[in-house]
Amino acid sequence: MKRVLADLKGHLMSGISFVLPLIIGASLVVAIPKMIALGMGITSLDPYADTEGFKHALYLIEQVGWTGIGLINTVLAGFIAYSVGDKAALGAGFIGGAVASSTNAGFLGAVIAGFLAGYLVKWAKEHIKLPESFVGVMPLVILPLIATLSVAIVMGALLSEPLAWINTSLVEWIRTMIENDVNKILLAVIMGAMIGSDLGGPVNKAAWMAGNVLLAEGVYLPAIIVNVAICAVPFGYALATLFHKNRFNKELLDAGRNNFIMGFIGITEGAIPFTLVNPLRLVPINMLGGAIASGLGIALGMYDKMPPVGGIYGFFTVGNGWAYLIGLFAGAAFIGFVAPLFVNFNKQEEQTEDIALDDIEVSFEN
Repeated sequence: MKRVLADLKGHLMSGISFVLPLIIGASLVVAIPKMIALGMGITSLDPYADTEGFKHALYLIEQVGWTGIGLINTVLAGFIAYSVGDKAALGAGFIGGAVASSTNAGFLGAVIAGFLAGYLVKWAKEHIKLPESFVGVMPLVILPLIATLSVAIVMGALLSEPLAWINTSLVEWIRTMIENDVNKILLAVIMGAMIGSDLGGPVNKAAWMAGNVLLAEGVYLPAIIVNVAICAVPFGYALATLFHKNRFNKELLDAGRNNFIMGFIGITEGAIPFTLVNPLRLVPINMLGGAIASGLGIALGMYDKMPPVGGIYGFFTVGNGWAYLIGLFAGAAFIGFVAPLFVNFNKQEEQTEDIALDDIEVSFEN
């Protein structure tokens, strides 16, 4: 069972790694024309859909970005399927993801479609044996037909309505959460702590994906919540090497300098070399730092006005960007001051034997 869960997690992470550039690129293509328009005193480009000139060009560019955001579920399902069943599953995965979007089955539907297409192709490869003269037909005709037809039946006929209901209910629940000030702060604290927990592992990626797949539903605030925590954690260790140089060896001092860049662009994995010194003490500190960053940012009034961009520079895409920056630096300062008080980073032998290296998830997407 543990092996099965590990395989599922690996395939899901693979799908997410492929969708990352799409989310980042599409969000930027939406944000840039919006920011230019805001600089011109225009809050919406929609009135320029049928006009001509520069403002119409901005509208068209923005629509390209929205098209990309609309492909999130399609690409996610396709590359989950590809990870499981290779090329023969790719088309069925894309189709399943597109069906998930068109039927409002959303992220959950896309994940199910991707796994369904991938594992059907994998099963067919192992169990369907054709005469040697027909072997060439298998990857081009038989496998895509089995996978696509099965996805059509399951996603189009059997699960479309219940998955749409589940997805709609989840989105509405999140909308309700972020409309209430207390619940909004609670959500921010939880998601910020998740970002700081395993630094690119499944919990971190679950929070990141939960925030970013909602972009396709027009819900932007959860993405802002995770973005501020993503920057705060690595930036915190950069500050720690600045505040307490004598408690770090040369290798970690160099890593701390690199973390100024990691924090600026938003890559939580920059905190991994520090956290590995003593995970039992540092993981809770990372979680508190992420929770402070996200929770304080929301408490001070940061809000969504467009699909957000990650990194410290992402404050331009956030309503009340100063709240975003204050929350980020508060979370980072907490880690920067507190972590060296609990751990001497000169003594890496302090790493506890209760935490194996296998328990720390290391990846390089964020």
